[in-house]
Amino acid sequence: MTVLRAAALALLLSSGGAHAFDFNGEKALIAVTKDGTRTKIGRVVFTPAAGGASAFKVQMDHAVMRDHFLSMREFKCLPAEQEISCFVPYPYAQPGTASATQLAWLEHSLLFFYKQPKDFGAKLWNGIVFQFTATPTALVGLPLAVDLNRIGVPPDDLTVPPYGPVDRDPFTPGARWLSELRIESP
Repeated sequence: MTVLRAAALALLLSSGGAHAFDFNGEKALIAVTKDGTRTKIGRVVFTPAAGGASAFKVQMDHAVMRDHFLSMREFKCLPAEQEISCFVPYPYAQPGTASATQLAWLEHSLLFFYKQPKDFGAKLWNGIVFQFTATPTALVGLPLAVDLNRIGVPPDDLTVPPYGPVDRDPFTPGARWLSELRIESP
């Protein structure tokens, strides 16, 4: 490491540049599409909880997310000519807490599926879970494939998130129109 790089790193760390994401208060839920468009689709409200975690509540913006009646059920979807992305609320009781080291329940509260505009019905095998990573200013979620049919029946243990690492598959980079979810200060 050069002396200049070491000095820059030391300055960054000493000036408070390395902060953790603040799991407190209202944050904007931003959908980022493949073309770089950012759309606020809702909000996530964090409140302090026991054990250093934060309770969270997800609220979708129904003015932005449009109603689609698919497979005899109404879904809130982000429409696009390329691909429609539909929000799927997690249907079972869960702790509703998150922290820098435990983001699984937040990820399960922001499940989606995708479909082509010409396709009929909900194709739940085209599920998306966004795997979040904490940065100093945001939680950044990248899409991974899951089969949402799996949550059609309650899991045996409601305290364990059903989509663990082995249940998630990567997409080819750029395959999904909804390329990122971000949770950040408004």
